[in-house]
Amino acid sequence: MLKITSKNVTRRRVHQRIRKKVLGTSERPRLNVYRSLNNIYVQVIDDLQGVTLVSANSAEGKNGTGGNLAAAKTVGKTIAERAKAKGIEQVVFDRGGYIYHGRVKALADAAREAGLKF
Repeated sequence: MLKITSKNVTRRRVHQRIRKKVLGTSERPRLNVYRSLNNIYVQVIDDLQGVTLVSANSAEGKNGTGGNLAAAKTVGKTIAERAKAKGIEQVVFDRGGYIYHGRVKALADAAREAGLKF
């Protein structure tokens, strides 16, 4: 019998597999990405203490749609600036089970250009 699973169920399974290997520490926290249809959300997380250090999303400066490449680049730049203001230079990238392509890649590239190292 064919078992049908949604894309989100598959993504969550992949994300659980990634999370077994990726751990954010206070020296090198985890940069987590969540991509919805209309927005993109990013958090810098210290997993050892269970604390979100910095966050940013495309819904903050709602100038139109947040579900495009331009919004992802803006969020990447914003998260890098906020992290650097808190003294965070290096992070571990957690793509959240999404393919490293499109908005996720644009966000990561913009964060790197703004000074985050991963």
